Amino acid sequence: MNPCLEEAERLLRLARRDRLACATLIALPELASSVACFHAQQAAEKALKALMTLHGVEFRRTHDLEELAARLEHAGQTLPVSEPDLIRLTPYAVEFRYNDDAMPLIDPADALSLADTLIAWCDTQIKTRRPSE
Repeated sequence: MNPCLEEAERLLRLARRDRLACATLIALPELASSVACFHAQQAAEKALKALMTLHGVEFRRTHDLEELAARLEHAGQTLPVSEPDLIRLTPYAVEFRYNDDAMPLIDPADALSLADTLIAWCDTQIKTRRPSE
């Protein structure tokens, strides 16, 4: 099998794991919404990196969703989510992780929806690359 495809599939599995964590945490009102949004950000980041790996787009270690999206767009990919939504989700990766009273930039349900959209987009592209069985 293609090593880039294998790595993209691995990253997509990790994105789904973070997506599940986000969905689970949304149901726990005693937790700050930033905890669920952290996992949505991680899911989105891993889905973007999966696509970058699939298409041979290099990336540095970063949590900046806008930067990752720009690199994909430069490589000819049209993202199914808006840049402002990515900008609102990015701070949950680092800045808000250690802040118990973070200003809400995005509703957790909207963050989950954004992650779902990116995961589905990534999954569709990976499926087109899998060899026929």
